[in-house]
Amino acid sequence: MSSTPVVTIAALVVGLAVGALFAFLRVPIPAPPELPGVVAIVGIYLGFKLVGYAGVGFDLLDALGV
Repeated sequence: MSSTPVVTIAALVVGLAVGALFAFLRVPIPAPPELPGVVAIVGIYLGFKLVGYAGVGFDLLDALGV
């Protein structure tokens, strides 16, 4: 599934609005509150995409019969 720049920008705008709402209501955000946590999530995503582009992998759910 590919995303267009419009969808990406819309996601950023919605994320900013939701983040601002959480801050305004003074409730914790459902994401890592520090930059290293956010960077770790980006790293997980990039690792997932890298393995997908490399075309390697093992279907664990299929092997478990799930």
